[in-house]
Amino acid sequence: MEAPTPRLKEKYENEVVPALMQRFEYKNVMEVPKVEKVIVNRGVSDAIVDPKALDAAADELAEITGQRPIITRAKKSIAAFKLRAGVPIGCKATLRGARMYYFLDKLFNIALPRIRDFRGVSPDAFDGRGNYTLGLREQLVFPEVRYDDVDRIRGMDITIVTSAQTDEEALELLKLMGLPVRLQ
Repeated sequence: MEAPTPRLKEKYENEVVPALMQRFEYKNVMEVPKVEKVIVNRGVSDAIVDPKALDAAADELAEITGQRPIITRAKKSIAAFKLRAGVPIGCKATLRGARMYYFLDKLFNIALPRIRDFRGVSPDAFDGRGNYTLGLREQLVFPEVRYDDVDRIRGMDITIVTSAQTDEEALELLKLMGLPVRLQ
């Protein structure tokens, strides 16, 4: 039995692609930009002193993304932070396919609106190549995280990598997919 198609993917295929083809006058469907992957990254500065903090952060990230994250290690030694090269200091998960669409759907429709005093995300957080990076201050906006189980509030960075050539195309793609963007 085949797994159901994610709601956001259906929306992309049925609504977003035709709208983008009309707006940017693409001649071929393959020219239309799409979301390629989503990277959820989390730095855990406590991991230098307390290795168990990294395990807790990785478990939370696994709950949120539905995928076990990899542990990231320090590339260089930094004496001021008492950091040595090779020491585990964070975790990240790269989402593709159905998991990516489920995560984006949850992010756009559940997590972001739960942020206190939320008026939309900044449209200026693009990198010039059509990729969008968003920072969250706390993990409690996700419904999977139970407040009682949280040992410490930690944020995370979410990077949405698209195949768009320009930031304008990527912004239009993400707006049509449901990203709540702040008005200028």
